[in-house]
Parts: sequence; structure tokens; C-alpha cells
Amino acid sequence: MYCILVTGIPAAGKSTMAASLADKLKLPVISKDSIKELLFDNVGFKSRQEKVNLGTAAMEIMYYVTEQLMRQGKPFILENNFENVSKEGLDALLAKYGYSALTVTLTGDYRVIYQRFLERNASPDRHRGHVVNDCYPEKEVHGKDQPQVNSIRYEDYLYGIEHRGFDTFIANGGQIKVDVADFSKVDMDLLLKKIMRWCEDNAE
Repeated sequence: MYCILVTGIPAAGKSTMAASLADKLKLPVISKDSIKELLFDNVGFKSRQEKVNLGTAAMEIMYYVTEQLMRQGKPFILENNFENVSKEGLDALLAKYGYSALTVTLTGDYRVIYQRFLERNASPDRHRGHVVNDCYPEKEVHGKDQPQVNSIRYEDYLYGIEHRGFDTFIANGGQIKVDVADFSKVDMDLLLKKIMRWCEDNAE
């Protein structure tokens, strides 16, 4: 049996890609960020550490649901910023249930996607729990007491990619890299054909 990992560098468009593939392949998507947003809305946080703890909880929930689907032999899509530290645990889960995982990695010109990252954080459509570090739901404050917003320099953005493995993480079933610096140039039909061919080969 198989699953598909949609991963890659921050702000590459993983959620959009995962949703598109899920619609075309008729597969469920388990998204760490979607789980995290539910935790933000229903539990909230009052410090950077509590926010980190909710992120850890979201990962644990994601893997719990993953294992339930694996127990039933169901194909699915996982969407997350998979990194080097994720590999050991994920590989163990894949091996336990005899799954192959195709890694679809979204990447491209780092500077172009970094600008997208900044624009995403500044967008009113971005869930505030992701961009505020000190407290969510936010308190109504003014002046110097404004909530601390998550802002990352390009050097730190690049360091995370290179040292955490966002661009190089591969599970056990091979990798397809997709250049998403310009989404209008992504050949979705060709990508879908490659993925469907791989799924057919790993269906049993």
C-alpha cells in the first residue's frame, strides 16, 4: 500500500498542492497545519513555548490518524514540512505497515519563495495563530505592547532549509521535485500522470 507526502520549503504552496492532488486522486489529506489551527482556535497559547507544544501535539495527532489509516490499508496524503528529524519515526511507521511513501517536494528559487513567505505572513487570510508568537487568541493591545509577530530574515529562512532538510527529505518510495517559484508554469497534468503511475505500481 502507499501514501503520498507533500512537503517542501516554507510558503511553497504545500496546502494548495495537497488539496489539488486529493481532489484529483480522491484521497483524504492529513495536514499538520490544519490540525494545528484547530488547536490554536480551541486551546490557544499564551507563550512561544505553548505554541511549540501545540505544534508537537499536532504532529502526534497527524501520526495517530496516519496509523489508523494504515491499519485499514487505506491510501492517503500527508501534508507537512517534513525534515531530517522526521525521518526515523516516519520510516518506522511505514515499515511497520508495509507502506511505500512517494515524496512530492515543492521547491524553487529560494528568494522568490521567501518573498511569498513574507507576503503570506502579512496577509489577512493567514491564520493568526501561525504568525503571532506570544498569545492567541490575541488581546486587544496598542503601541509597544503589540503582539510579537513571527518575522524571519532571509538568512534564517535559508538556514532552516539547508540544515533541517526541507528540500532534501525523502521517504522510502522515491521523490518528485516540483519547481513552484511560478505556479503558472507547473504542468499539473504531467505531475498527476507521474503520481498516478507510481500509485498503480504501489497499490498492493
